[in-house]
Amino acid sequence: MPEALDTLLNFASALAAGLLIGIERGWQGRNIEDNSLVAGVRTFALSSLLGAFAMLLSEKFGVTAWAVIFIGFAALVVASYFGELQRTGDMGLTSEVAMLLTFLLGSLAMAGHAPVAAAGAVAVALLLSLKRVLHSALLRLSEDELSGTLKLLFISLVLLPALPNQGYGPWQAFNPYIIWWMVVLIAAIGFAAYVAIRLVGTRHGLLITALLGGIVSSTAMTVTLARLGQGRNLQAILACGLLATSALMFPRVLLEAGLVNRALLPALFWPLSVTALIYTGGALLYYRRAGNESEESPEAPLKNPFELGPALRFAALLALILLLIEAAQRWLGDAGVYLVALVSGLADVDAITLSLARSSHTELDNQVAVRGILLAALSNSLVKAFLVVLIGGRQLALLTLPVMAAGLLAGALLLLLT
Repeated sequence: MPEALDTLLNFASALAAGLLIGIERGWQGRNIEDNSLVAGVRTFALSSLLGAFAMLLSEKFGVTAWAVIFIGFAALVVASYFGELQRTGDMGLTSEVAMLLTFLLGSLAMAGHAPVAAAGAVAVALLLSLKRVLHSALLRLSEDELSGTLKLLFISLVLLPALPNQGYGPWQAFNPYIIWWMVVLIAAIGFAAYVAIRLVGTRHGLLITALLGGIVSSTAMTVTLARLGQGRNLQAILACGLLATSALMFPRVLLEAGLVNRALLPALFWPLSVTALIYTGGALLYYRRAGNESEESPEAPLKNPFELGPALRFAALLALILLLIEAAQRWLGDAGVYLVALVSGLADVDAITLSLARSSHTELDNQVAVRGILLAALSNSLVKAFLVVLIGGRQLALLTLPVMAAGLLAGALLLLLT
């Protein structure tokens, strides 16, 4: 009885998979006459059941029985395709491929993999239903976006697995796999932000652009927003955007450090989180004050964030910082690590964060890594404050600098108390 019940449940799963895909195909062809519709709900349900019966027969007569039934079914699908091609001239293969997949899903369900078959049926039905969305997105896709996507896939799925995962050079400080993995991490975060901007658009306001652009580069967004303040009545909303994009740096540092070494998170969490909260509070305050300002909405300043050249430069910078950290620790002790963190943070906080988090797995003390990361965040924040003063002018600086100073001071106090 238990075996018979399992068989019935597997048949039910196969039938459900076929019905789900058939319902999607039938809905897509709901305006076509029944005698013109190549395959509908019943055809796909029967295809899945045929796959289930073929698998059941293979248990009695061997895999040859399943292969013969599948080949016969595939030949029937191919004949149907050519008949439809001659009748309508439609060269599309979507329904035919879906029918073959339905047969395979029915066989999979009967083989005892009902959850996998169910997941596959949902994925197939979802993909079939997204025809218009996918075609529309393809039409909007630019050459640079396609190239950027392929580059990201290349560095992550092709190049990364081919790199050796071992140390080279002085003190074995250069690990090609680790360095490139960190490059992929930064590139993926930036590319995700670019995609989000393309999907949401900039018409919803300068704040959304500042938030999403800050994920790519908060320093670059600081320069852009500060320039927008010249000659425009947008001081409050620009101050909001500057504080919001700067606030994003702190959770990004937490994310990067946590992905590389979770042991650093307890010491980093409160100083960075409190600083980010103070920045966010200031941003919300200025957002409310911006209600009476002009609703100017400049075009998004971000371009495709992924380029192979910048990624390679980041890899070189990361490798250099790893070497400097190792040398500074051996020659100058902890003070050398702090010096490297301060200098590196002036240009980029991501590279030093990832480098220190990685080094703390081996010889670098966790507390030294934490202090180095916080020093880098401090120096990077001071650079952004200087850019606001230099580019944005006095009025914008008076709005943003007190909030930034309060956030950094609170973070420093929490670091001293822990």
